[in-house]
Amino acid sequence: MADLTYVRTWSGFVYVSFVSDVFSRRIVGWQASRSLRTDLALNALEQAIWERNRARVNLNGLIHHSDRGVQYLSIRYTARLAENGVVASVESRGDSYDNALAESIIGLYKTELVRTRGPWRGLDDLELATLEWVDWFNHRRLFHELDRISPAEFEENHYVQTESGHQVETQTIEPV
Repeated sequence: MADLTYVRTWSGFVYVSFVSDVFSRRIVGWQASRSLRTDLALNALEQAIWERNRARVNLNGLIHHSDRGVQYLSIRYTARLAENGVVASVESRGDSYDNALAESIIGLYKTELVRTRGPWRGLDDLELATLEWVDWFNHRRLFHELDRISPAEFEENHYVQTESGHQVETQTIEPV
């Protein structure tokens, strides 16, 4: 899933795009920019594709969900999804619950980082802090819905279980 947000800085707005894995809640791609152009979302997607290829995750048939923002509906973005066998899914018009999990991660980002450590000078300031927050979020933030472990640990446990042939217990993950 993917979404973006904006942060007010002393030098103007900075926009931040996130791509997250719904299964583990892990943030697999992100990008900060002074512009809302398609490159913002596309660079976050490229990082997510690289991250998932590095982890040997088969992207073919994966569903990528986003809102109806022009960045996510652009030809370059949808073509990049298709090149990797990823199926694009966008929210229904007027249904605010369609992208609730992505909005939840953005809410955590703003609550845990943006509002607590601001005000921000500009892009460089926010970008470095976002990098640190994403690392903390993926490796040290505990989620009740993931049996009180981090997204990275949840994924690692899943891959160890599936590679060893053990039956993996499925669970429904609800938004925070």
